[in-house]
Amino acid sequence: MLLCASQEGKMNPKISYAIDYKGQPADKTKTRGWLSAALILIVEACERFTTMGIACNLVTYAAGTMHLPSATAANIVTNFSGATYMVSLFGGFMADTFLGRYWTISISAMIETLGVALLAISTIVPGLQPPPCNNGSNTCVEANGLQVGVMNIALYIVAVGAGGLKSNVSGFGTDQFDAKDEKERSQMAYFFSRFYFVISLGTLLGVTMEIYIQDYVSRAWGYGICSIVFFVGIMAFLSRTRRYRYKKCMGSPIIQILQVLVASVCKRNLKCPSIDTLYDDSTKDARIHHTDQLRCLDKAAIIDEKESGTNGSVIQNPWKLCSVTKVEEVKMMVRLIPVWASTIFFWTIHAQLLTFSVEQASTMDRSIGNFQIPAGSFNTFYIAGILVSSVFYDRIIITMMKRWKGKHGLIDMQRIAIGIVFSIVAMIVAAIVETRRISVAKSMGGNVTTLPLNFGILIPQFFLVGVGEAFMYNGQLDFFITRAPKGMKSMSTGLFLSTVGLGFFVSSLLVSIVNKVTGTQVGRAWLTSNINYGKLYYFYALLAVLSFINLVFFVHCAIWYTRTKKNDVQIESIVSSSEEEEKHAVQMEGIRTTSAQEDC
Repeated sequence: MLLCASQEGKMNPKISYAIDYKGQPADKTKTRGWLSAALILIVEACERFTTMGIACNLVTYAAGTMHLPSATAANIVTNFSGATYMVSLFGGFMADTFLGRYWTISISAMIETLGVALLAISTIVPGLQPPPCNNGSNTCVEANGLQVGVMNIALYIVAVGAGGLKSNVSGFGTDQFDAKDEKERSQMAYFFSRFYFVISLGTLLGVTMEIYIQDYVSRAWGYGICSIVFFVGIMAFLSRTRRYRYKKCMGSPIIQILQVLVASVCKRNLKCPSIDTLYDDSTKDARIHHTDQLRCLDKAAIIDEKESGTNGSVIQNPWKLCSVTKVEEVKMMVRLIPVWASTIFFWTIHAQLLTFSVEQASTMDRSIGNFQIPAGSFNTFYIAGILVSSVFYDRIIITMMKRWKGKHGLIDMQRIAIGIVFSIVAMIVAAIVETRRISVAKSMGGNVTTLPLNFGILIPQFFLVGVGEAFMYNGQLDFFITRAPKGMKSMSTGLFLSTVGLGFFVSSLLVSIVNKVTGTQVGRAWLTSNINYGKLYYFYALLAVLSFINLVFFVHCAIWYTRTKKNDVQIESIVSSSEEEEKHAVQMEGIRTTSAQEDC
């Protein structure tokens, strides 16, 4: 029997669910998986190298070269980073509905290359930067509207490209493997482990080598190298076009959600009949049984007189009539919203590492012998926190819980809660450190370029946020993948990524509010152009308080969700049937994977 199966596989090397570049069923002998996946990894490495290299050192460029106020520079960074993650939702939608992953990746990579090239040009053209500060009188001319505008245009072009890549790279990588083939399934597992390694390598090179070039060679060379690296990556990616495996656009789950909402609104005046009369055309295996929550959405499954055909048939219009299963899938997504909202603020804390924490570092003694650490490279300590805590969790916590409780680690909501706790501790530590830094600055008159204060006191706040992110990111990814309907895994992952983007935008909003309330007057303002004259420690303390309130909010949301799940036996059984398999996949994908492999 095994011989027959083997011979049948050799006789029929076609893959039914994938196509080649001509639109024909993909041939396994002509579309080998691993080399194609490796070239896709190169594009993702270029994206991480470029995006992190720009974001982690952008505040020093905006404040130091463009001479913008500290709060304005911080908002430029957070808006850029937030846009990058929010665009990933649009990138996923375009790939699912219109372009497919290959074309979305290709176009996005070209867009990001163009954006970085424009950013490099803006650092060369004299008229696009303000003149250097006059050291004699200590006066600086702030960048004008044109100069800031060109910089922002370049940054948002980069954000559009990066967002399109983030939402599709890992998914397109999994498309290159046949999950039903044992050999290719093992290669897929290897791909995910290498995916984590490659993006970590790209990030480390971005926050070390790329930032070093920006600070000690020139910004033009730093951004120029990014554009060259990206161009080479695109050429490598396109060279494999004839060997990739593709999937047809199946439509976005956003359309399904809109259909249920539109149908329920159109029938809002109808009275809900008994459950047995609601419309459901799903197969027995795919069917999700009706639940009593969010009954207003059930009206989308009511069959009215206009939709009743002859002989008991039903006139199907997805914008007017939806099956019970589709309605229940939308309900499952709606139930995720409270937990989604309660995880946004963590990323507001994370945003400080790219902004004010980097500004703190720029005022300290960062020398190790004859080498001086670039201020933007302090995010290396944050990455170290992620790596150390990830290893500790995998090797210690999971092993202990398996031995003592027979469980595979902490559940997703526990990990999210731990991440929030670490963010609170990090902001408390940051406030204490800033108090010490300000006292030294005041003792020297404030207007000092480098304080006699060793950079080591800043490491804890970077490291603690990194530890918190390891728990938060992994917990969020696990939660949004395993608790979403099977057909909406991609959208659920995009929903998770939107919390990162919104967290950055909340940071911008908070900075603007604090600036408006405290003003910009030296001695009174919290966030001044020169942070040596501000009260940044108050801002960090405010973030710690708000993060504690957010923790309480999250606990209430988690309790509500848990009770909802216990009352919903059908959803529990559906989700848990594949939960262990999906969690195992999430572990392999690593805490930095930005798309769920369930897309395959």
